[in-house]
Amino acid sequence: MVALAGDFIAGLIDAAMQAGDPVEAVDAFFLLWRDRLVESGFRAGCSIVAVAVETNDEAPQFARSAAVFTRWQEALAALFVRHGLTEERSRRLGAFIIAAVEGAVITRRAGRSTTPIEAAAAEIHDLLVYALGDRPGA
Repeated sequence: MVALAGDFIAGLIDAAMQAGDPVEAVDAFFLLWRDRLVESGFRAGCSIVAVAVETNDEAPQFARSAAVFTRWQEALAALFVRHGLTEERSRRLGAFIIAAVEGAVITRRAGRSTTPIEAAAAEIHDLLVYALGDRPGA
């Protein structure tokens, strides 16, 4: 289950990353989650988060969930490196974006509101515009 869910979201990330503009790609990723939750009546969530939170630390699924989060973060980091950010900054942004979207999905699902994910998306959009505009050669 963890591998299938991880592959599904990784595929969505990879598809979004095909955009020529990394800001548009991340915007699309947040929009995808927003739409998924709204269409499900706020029932949809991230099964990887569920495994990470509910599974015993020694269970194999727990380690697989960590690997899935890492895979998603690395996909985003690779996108930012391709667009001129340093590897260190790209890794931090990738981790931050995954943490923000997952937190927004959880709080949005619990509160049955789109506000958390829309707020996270807007702030990350502005952060990326700044970060990508501040890179050498931009």
